[in-house]
Amino acid sequence: MPEPLRRDVRLLGAMLGDALVEYGGRDLLDDVERLRRAVIAARLGETDGAEAAALVDGWTLERAEQVARAFTVYFHLTNLAEEHHRIRTLRERDTGGVVPGSVAAAVERIRAEGDGRLAEVVEGLEFRPVFTAHPTEARRRAVVTAIQRISDLLAALNAGTGAGEREEAGRRLREEIDLLWRTALRRGAQMDPLDEVRTAMAAFDETIFRVVPDVYRALDQALDDDTAEDTAEGGDGASGARPPRVRPYLRFGSWIGGDRDGNPYVTARVTRDAVMIQADHVLRALEAACGRIGRELTVHEATTPASPELRGALAAARTAQPGRTGELAQRSPGEPHRQFLLYAAARIAATRERDADLAYGSPEELLDDLRTVQDSLARAGAVRQAYGRVQHLIWQVETFGFHLAELEIRQHSELHEKALAEVRSGGELSEMTEEILETLRVVAWIQRRFGVRACHRYVVSFTRSAEDIANVHELAASLGDGAPVLDVVPLFETGEDLERAPRVLEGMLEIPAVRRRLDDTGRRLEVMLGYSDSAKQLGPASATLRLYDTQEALTAWAARSDVTLTLFHGRGGSLGRGGGPANRAILAQAPGSVAGRFKVTEQGEVIFARYGHPQIARRHVEQVTSAVLLASTGPVQDRARQAAARFRPLADKIGEAAKAAFRALIETDGFAAWFARVSPLEEIAELRIGSRPARRKAARDLDDLRAIPWVFAWTQTRVNLPGWYGLGSGLAAVSDDGRDVSELREAYEAWPLFNTLLDNAEMSLAKSDRAIAERYLALGGRPEMTATVLAEYDRTRALVLAVTGHERLLENRRVLSRAVELRDPYVDALSHLQLRALAALRAGVDDEEERGRMESLLLLSVNGVAAGLQNTG
Repeated sequence: MPEPLRRDVRLLGAMLGDALVEYGGRDLLDDVERLRRAVIAARLGETDGAEAAALVDGWTLERAEQVARAFTVYFHLTNLAEEHHRIRTLRERDTGGVVPGSVAAAVERIRAEGDGRLAEVVEGLEFRPVFTAHPTEARRRAVVTAIQRISDLLAALNAGTGAGEREEAGRRLREEIDLLWRTALRRGAQMDPLDEVRTAMAAFDETIFRVVPDVYRALDQALDDDTAEDTAEGGDGASGARPPRVRPYLRFGSWIGGDRDGNPYVTARVTRDAVMIQADHVLRALEAACGRIGRELTVHEATTPASPELRGALAAARTAQPGRTGELAQRSPGEPHRQFLLYAAARIAATRERDADLAYGSPEELLDDLRTVQDSLARAGAVRQAYGRVQHLIWQVETFGFHLAELEIRQHSELHEKALAEVRSGGELSEMTEEILETLRVVAWIQRRFGVRACHRYVVSFTRSAEDIANVHELAASLGDGAPVLDVVPLFETGEDLERAPRVLEGMLEIPAVRRRLDDTGRRLEVMLGYSDSAKQLGPASATLRLYDTQEALTAWAARSDVTLTLFHGRGGSLGRGGGPANRAILAQAPGSVAGRFKVTEQGEVIFARYGHPQIARRHVEQVTSAVLLASTGPVQDRARQAAARFRPLADKIGEAAKAAFRALIETDGFAAWFARVSPLEEIAELRIGSRPARRKAARDLDDLRAIPWVFAWTQTRVNLPGWYGLGSGLAAVSDDGRDVSELREAYEAWPLFNTLLDNAEMSLAKSDRAIAERYLALGGRPEMTATVLAEYDRTRALVLAVTGHERLLENRRVLSRAVELRDPYVDALSHLQLRALAALRAGVDDEEERGRMESLLLLSVNGVAAGLQNTG
């Protein structure tokens, strides 16, 4: 562990220890330490783990809960220390050179490889992160804000301030850690959808709004051939002293308050309120930014005269608002640019307050005013003022508009079919049909209020035919003149749906409403691919290959049909749901399928992991941008295409054998009941980590179980089965049970898809623990199933190591490996506590009070394991 990180972890751990002593006496800290030493000894092979289990079983339930809380809080503190170290590392790398993974590195590589399409790719570049309310953030908001306060104090303590300031920061740090210890770690009430909207707003307020211009600026600077020379000679060719070469390519989306598939609590009213909450946040941010720039832009008319257009705009403003403009002129005499920007800030405030006399009618009106100021500054020779902070504000308005994120609607195809049947019959409409029609009316209202861009995508989950798309268009048309403009997006989720996707799109071209929309958008079409349900159905290896096949087929279809296709990747945060490093995932896509455009869901804990801090958010967006640029260039695509052609027959054999092994497991008689017994599946719903139910229907079979609790539950058991199961059987089928892995090694080296598949499985295996997993599996009372799972684990682990050439898991990823190794013993401690509760509950607890305490211990440990592994669903 790097010394600065070790120092922070020790400091926070010592302060937590002091809080434990102050709360429960020295005995509480001693018990925590005894369990810590016992699990470390087991990890080192000095004991078999029985000591730790016996220790946990000997405690009262009250003591067990206290110890579980201690380890959970410790993980929250360790996580923030690691985040601080990551930020510290990013700063240390920023020495003025080209940083690997940055947009500058991508531009440099593309130029070096002689691809002449750089300008074309940049011109069409799009990155669309879509935030979802998928319930994978296990921490309650009070805990998140407490951790943020601790993070700020730790930063202040490390900032090299004076002794008095450090002493005060240390005192407050102890106070906040004590508060975190005393704060309930689980939610006491179920979240509602608007809680989820407000939670997501924190990422926009604190990070995203500020980071976006920095990202654009980084790419704009990277496109300069002669930046250094121009700067040295005082030239105006560098970014910030010329019109930007980068148009805004980020478009944030949101399903939060719009995704009603299986969530009865997301209603038309919720959707309307969600947009208004978003608008309030972005208008406040724009008002603050415009006001700040206006106050700072003190250029005088003697040095920087206003253009005729700006003078005319100020004259019009004086006519419309003489009192307000007169006050601004009195406060800023001889500073017309400043006056006009402060007037614009007042108009933004009026837009938020819905003051019709002063409000902007659209973000385009605001952009016109800002460009008038920018043009005036540039014509007066103040190019750095024109293309500096004013340009940043223009980029922010272009990116966020007055709506902040493009809200998307999602609903299940079956409900549209039923609703349309009722509408066609002309009889009384059911409550669900009325709700669907009201949602469409709200979409139309949002478009009138904020423009079509604010909400026009309607995602149809479980799309099986073109008729599923036509149904939505017909429902919208039934509203007559009140119909909204819609881009209906098919979502293909199961293996069969992915396979038939090109045929469905072919049928969509026959729908008149789709054809009209294609004409309006320049033949742009969006298709969503679901990673979660396909992986739950086919297993990780086979699902990965099926998704790759679908991407290839859809890319070819789009080329034949003269359609500009954007693939929307419905990825989760965990490896079992398509998660993992985003930049590597992009480079592993089928050649030609990215084409400068990448859209992806950002879910649950991933939102704050990637967008919770400005420097980390900027690094993430730059890495994605870099990968999209590279994946869209000829040389990268050619190499991937050649590797795919060479190794695809091998991959097909792997996929078939892997799928067979996975299906054999989940189709075993009684599998669903067994899974529910060996994991905290049923109890996870009590964590109240989201507004959405864990199942789409009331049925209790595996098919109706959502992918998130499926993955979350397996993670808790330390098996991590969705991330690797079946891969071992697949590799064994083509390697003579591991005796010849030479061709597999060649595929691993040459083909990004295969490389990413194995590396993700390796990461998932590294976060597993065979010994503890065996104890969970034993709770099911099916020794033959336990043996099957563990045999596949052993097979997969051995063959992944053989193919990668590693002596141990994550050998080539030292930072991640070290983090996993350091966390493992502490996660083990929580697993022992969880096993005590789970075993008791599965055996049956007659006493109601004791059962409640066992459930409380179980859920507390679930929260802690999620924090320790930094994964939920």
